[in-house]
Amino acid sequence: MADHPELRTEPEAGPGPGPERRLDPRSELTEFLRTRRARLKPADVGLAEYGRRRVPGLRREELAQLAGVSVAYYTRLEQGNGHNVSVEVLDAVSRALRLSEAEHAHLLHLARPARHGRRPAPARRGQVRPAVRELLSALEGVPAYVWGRRSDVLAWNSTASALFGDWAERAPEERNWARITFLDPAARRLFADWQAKAADVVGQLRMDAGRHVDDPLLAALIGELSMKSEDFRTLWAAHDVRRKSHGDIRLLHPLAGALTLRYETLALPGDPEQSLSTYHAEPGSPSEEALRLLASWGADASRDRSAVTRDRSG
Repeated sequence: MADHPELRTEPEAGPGPGPERRLDPRSELTEFLRTRRARLKPADVGLAEYGRRRVPGLRREELAQLAGVSVAYYTRLEQGNGHNVSVEVLDAVSRALRLSEAEHAHLLHLARPARHGRRPAPARRGQVRPAVRELLSALEGVPAYVWGRRSDVLAWNSTASALFGDWAERAPEERNWARITFLDPAARRLFADWQAKAADVVGQLRMDAGRHVDDPLLAALIGELSMKSEDFRTLWAAHDVRRKSHGDIRLLHPLAGALTLRYETLALPGDPEQSLSTYHAEPGSPSEEALRLLASWGADASRDRSAVTRDRSG
């Protein structure tokens, strides 16, 4: 994987034939703080603007003043030397930069990663508990799926397949929202506001990158998307962090037409890296009727697949 200017990685010894790659936490911290500082103007934080600015946003000395630290101290932090910085200082920098809750959590992960005794992140895809799979089946009629680290889709029901496409037809490593969003042309047609979907996917990957800089599969995914998608490169370079747990989404489905759905995302107990996402339509709306038809179609398709499987095993 060739390094991209906005994707700095470090080689790491691994069990395979060649070195694995991992994200460079120092450069991640540097670029995150730099881009957050660049989006603020002095007037945004009550400072007088003086002198000609070579680059947009606050100067380092202005940010340090707002955070109540020395310029040298903040400069070291922005250069990626955040291992010994206190949580209190990071909180002050976060307030000065006006970070969101998700961005603040991301800053803490980047600046104070677990170091001693940390075990390498597991490369395998997450395993969904049988009881959760039973729950997905019980939710038939409501599109629902479980996703985990790297935005991997781990389990789903037939209504979700009818709505988003049959993940069973994809190889396990291709059941990933980032790959689907940026590399599958059908996704651009499905999501009415594709740019918003793409930004959400990248924002979630940024959260994962802050928590798991030592995940070789995550680094490989980011490298692949950086090489294959200019849209991904642009969004990744912005260092925006997003964690959306609910909202509305508009779809242009090839069979059901236009749908407006509401989604809810819930963290699953027992595995903090797995989440359950469900979608529903406003009662009495055209989208509710379209979703009902899709659910019926998905159930029929699921029965057909089961019959084919029985025939092949018989």
